Amino acid sequence: MAASVGNYDYIFDWEFQTDGLINVKVGLSGMLMVKGSPYHQAPNQDAMSGPLISENLIGVVHDHFVTFHLDIDIDGANNSFVNVNLVKERSLPGESPRKSYLKAKRKIAKTEKDAQIKLKLYDPSEFHMINPSKRSRLGNPTGYKIVPGGTAASLLDHSDPPQLRSAFTNSQIWVTPYNKSEQWAGGLLTYQSRGDDTLAVWSERDRSIENKDIVLWYTLGFHHIPCQEDFPVMPTVTSGFELKPVNFFESNPILRAAPAFEKDLPVCRPSASP
Repeated sequence: MAASVGNYDYIFDWEFQTDGLINVKVGLSGMLMVKGSPYHQAPNQDAMSGPLISENLIGVVHDHFVTFHLDIDIDGANNSFVNVNLVKERSLPGESPRKSYLKAKRKIAKTEKDAQIKLKLYDPSEFHMINPSKRSRLGNPTGYKIVPGGTAASLLDHSDPPQLRSAFTNSQIWVTPYNKSEQWAGGLLTYQSRGDDTLAVWSERDRSIENKDIVLWYTLGFHHIPCQEDFPVMPTVTSGFELKPVNFFESNPILRAAPAFEKDLPVCRPSASP
């Protein structure tokens, strides 16, 4: 799907792969937002509000946030959200020549605030949506995990009016109970909002989400510092995320896929002569 919003074009691609992985990509292109400047050359970049991208034109520094409302039902409606945190454990003296090792610690979110996630490079986690009532032959709960891609976060003050309207960017991942009236993270009328009808406000109720019909919200973020190559038409910038099976299949599902032959592949050939 492609959507033109203001001066930007957003291209959304959903790829459903034969190994069960769902790959979601977002591409951004369009016409850059600019403002006039008396300068033909940049005299002092630190003194300017944005970079000079052409004679007498400054590119406006800005962000993009795309929030996905993922009503995921893993083997049924009632699911749970699990934060699988990767931690470093120290080896006991004399136990091993190794000084440390990695261990995965699982924590099931009980309420909404347990599932408000700010992604951190040095505090890594996996984020699973599971059905605790459905198990594989080995006893693992069936599930899918979200693998984040673009992780830019808003730097605006939380009390800044634009940030009040877009408070859903305060975290990259949220989980809420399903509610048919809660479909848009910024509320129904975002541009006229004072921030009183957003995902952040709904989640303040801290409702129960364990073994419930729940929705996962993921916000994909882009910071954009314009440059000369962005003018007059921007090249496409792409990011995305993945939804990947975790113990959903008994083994690698690609092993059961029928082999592909050359005759099955889509090949463009010239049409036959009359």
